[in-house]
Amino acid sequence: MKSDVKPTRARGRFISFEGGEGAGKSTQARLLAEHLGTLGYPTLLTREPGGSAFAEKIRRFLLEGRVKKYGPVAEALLFYTARLDHLNNLILPNMEKGVWVISDRFLDSSRAYQGAASGVEEGIFDALDRLVVGDNQPELTIIVDLPVEVASARVAERQKNENGEVDRFESEDRQFHERLRAGFLEIAANNANRCVIVDGNQSREKVAALIWQLVVERFGLQALT
Repeated sequence: MKSDVKPTRARGRFISFEGGEGAGKSTQARLLAEHLGTLGYPTLLTREPGGSAFAEKIRRFLLEGRVKKYGPVAEALLFYTARLDHLNNLILPNMEKGVWVISDRFLDSSRAYQGAASGVEEGIFDALDRLVVGDNQPELTIIVDLPVEVASARVAERQKNENGEVDRFESEDRQFHERLRAGFLEIAANNANRCVIVDGNQSREKVAALIWQLVVERFGLQALT
């Protein structure tokens, strides 16, 4: 069921980052959170799956691949179970305190990974979003886009530096990641009021600058004194 936490005038903002494996969204989410903090905005950086204590337990179960044999619908249900806990026990309570929440992935990842890339029907996500997320969608979703071949090279380099560790989704084939990228682009096209695509095939600094400009324009930011 949806949380009964009600928004107030002092409510914090909610921004999500999305993108395929290796796109650089996690780095950009961290950089944005750090920059907001330097300007005096109370900020929380979190992630999905995970964030809250129970959701982090589900994260390990999902990324180890132990749910894959039960199919993408089962995966989607577990992601939304984690999302419900994440919302109720971390995101919404912090927003009620005036904290800006920056989430590395949120609801769009489910539609892209289990939907576009794995075949779960959109109607299932529509129902789950009504039940779990309701009106608590991000105010801004930044989709960091990168060609699959470039992203795959980044993932391979990262794996080399991390002793070859590969999670459930990084191990999928090229076709999966092409469908995934197309899924994110379609989500952006269907949610143009919330989603903005940023070209991730640029320097980290340039991508961060573009994202900061988007945030400034969307929320009218200035340094707090």
